[in-house]
Amino acid sequence: MISIQNRITALVKLGDFLGQFSIEKVEKRDNIEHNELFFEGFLHQIKIAQESNSWFTKNNILFALNSISKSLTYNSLYVFVESVNLNIISSKKVAVIMAGNIPLVGFHDFLSVLISGHSVLVKQSSNDKHLLPFLAKYLEHIEENFKGKITFTEEKLTDFDAVIATGSDNTARYFEFYFKNKPNIIRKSRNSVAIITGKETEQDFIKLSDDVFQYFGLGCRSVSKLYVPKDYNFDMFFAGMYSKKDMIHNAKYANNYDYNKAVYLMSLYDLLENGFLMIKEDKSYSSPIATIFYEYYENEIDLKIKLHQDKEKIQCIVAKDFIENEVGFGQTQSPKLTDYADGVNTLEFLTKI
Repeated sequence: MISIQNRITALVKLGDFLGQFSIEKVEKRDNIEHNELFFEGFLHQIKIAQESNSWFTKNNILFALNSISKSLTYNSLYVFVESVNLNIISSKKVAVIMAGNIPLVGFHDFLSVLISGHSVLVKQSSNDKHLLPFLAKYLEHIEENFKGKITFTEEKLTDFDAVIATGSDNTARYFEFYFKNKPNIIRKSRNSVAIITGKETEQDFIKLSDDVFQYFGLGCRSVSKLYVPKDYNFDMFFAGMYSKKDMIHNAKYANNYDYNKAVYLMSLYDLLENGFLMIKEDKSYSSPIATIFYEYYENEIDLKIKLHQDKEKIQCIVAKDFIENEVGFGQTQSPKLTDYADGVNTLEFLTKI
């Protein structure tokens, strides 16, 4: 088995490799191991990922790569593993079924399995199948003992000891039945919300626009619902959102905006919109693309009770000194390694299988 120190060292080197790819600059560095083999090839994989899924713009892919790179440091990885004892694990094969809503959305599960000392059997979404296999090859070149511990398949999953699966509420019901006899983590659909108190600044809303628009709002950490005080004036909110006005120049986003706007208008719904974003009063959490739902609240205590009751549906709560475990404005798309999806400690699960 690869020692925990060697696993961490290899992952740090992967982080250094990914650090060459950011929105600000894509730059080949001289001090990156195996760069002559992998740099140009990864640029090609980024291009193929863009061409295969029009939601995966170059900026969205680079944002995801840079976020992963920032988390793959010695300090972050040691903090990540320090809460569990990874030295007593007997290696098992863990199947990971990944979603494909945003680039490399399954990377955290992939990382968790490998850093735990297990082997990983990956079933990717057809929407996001180009980037991770290439990074896995890089890891195998950095640490040859990873060879044989990483497998990708498009076939029916067989011969595994535990499973981590992410999907919609419908697929989760299938997963829960199909994997009921295996140790499992089954993740369902979740959305993120923002609590507006009326004390926010325009700068807060500019930051919130990142939480709303990054990845076109397709991530579970994307804010799709606002809670606002009764009779709230949305002018400052729209002023902050205006920083993302160029979203409408993406053809697929614009098509969704036009379609959803037409549906709402034909249904005679009351809307507020600014030419690239609609907001609609609605009790649901999951809003269509180019739309944010909002709901009024009468008092803060009742709202906190409601949020607690609906915690299984909520990934992040964006707020400013409102509730425990809140996420700051503009921070939802930059999670730490210890910000586990659905609040389930993946590493702890992996030590007990």
